[in-house]
Amino acid sequence: MRKIMNIFLIFFCVLLLFFLCYLFLGKTREQKNITWGVNFSQSHAEFLTLDWKKTYLAILEDLGVKNIKLHTQWDWVEGQKGEYYFEDIDWQISEAEKRGVKIIYVVGMKTGRWPECHLPSWALGLSKKEQQDQILKYVKEVVVRHKDKKVIVAWQAENEPLFKFGICPWYDKEFLIKEVALIKSFDAARPVIISDSGEQSLWFEAAKIGDIVGTTMYRKVWFHITDRYGFYFNFPLPAVSYWTKSQLIKKIFGKKVINVELQAEPWVADIYAQTPLEEQEKSMNLRQFKKNIEYAKKSGFDEFYFWGAEWWFWMKEKQHKPEIWNYSKELFNYLELRNPQ
Repeated sequence: MRKIMNIFLIFFCVLLLFFLCYLFLGKTREQKNITWGVNFSQSHAEFLTLDWKKTYLAILEDLGVKNIKLHTQWDWVEGQKGEYYFEDIDWQISEAEKRGVKIIYVVGMKTGRWPECHLPSWALGLSKKEQQDQILKYVKEVVVRHKDKKVIVAWQAENEPLFKFGICPWYDKEFLIKEVALIKSFDAARPVIISDSGEQSLWFEAAKIGDIVGTTMYRKVWFHITDRYGFYFNFPLPAVSYWTKSQLIKKIFGKKVINVELQAEPWVADIYAQTPLEEQEKSMNLRQFKKNIEYAKKSGFDEFYFWGAEWWFWMKEKQHKPEIWNYSKELFNYLELRNPQ
């Protein structure tokens, strides 16, 4: 029995070593045609005390962004049960459409930005089953309303729905499958993206459910030890690890992997808007921003959406530090000159 266990242990170690070498060694070829876009959240812009419409238009016009992922909130759209407020998101879609901008529309309960899950107050006391029934009604309302708008190129069902991060009442893979099926029943033409953690997942479950896998890409974050203590942590993953994992997804499931959340804002111990700039810039500054872009290019992906465009504008407008905004403007203008619409 001891010999058998030793043989098994050796076999396991060799297999693990082979898998780690597969994930972490080698390099990829940088894609020639990369799509760069940004995430946008109206609620986050307002949280930063920005004029959200001015911020959105600056992203579209001044930066020249042509690909945008819109985060919407259930509690904002359906603040009262059965009453839907679409005026703001309709405006965002209309302004994008005027400028030939392509939209990924995030819908559901967990749609990004703290606290991640955005339940309206009237739904907080409902049972899990009742909450899920109401989410499906909301999702149907959204998809039916917007399915004929060509500017929307994909739906994203929830935001990292399988990753337990944020303040959420529950996580339910079977419900996510049902939610995706509902979206596709009303709009079979567009793909449904399921996003997952880039650093803490192999993306298999997301690939089983969605048409496209969306992954995050974070480089320097605050790691909490306790509520009061922690340290800045650089994820030790080489860029090639994203590529090798994406190739596994392609071979096993036949699905494409894109980056839907590329770190481009600070990750600090507390809310960054209430954190001194000196501390914010320990995890994000122009130098780190450029490093993240170069790292992203080495991952072999051909589509990225920056996470933090609202912060760039906040830094420019409120803190009089336009460096990242101006650099981003050069990036997007260069893309427009090279790939005119």
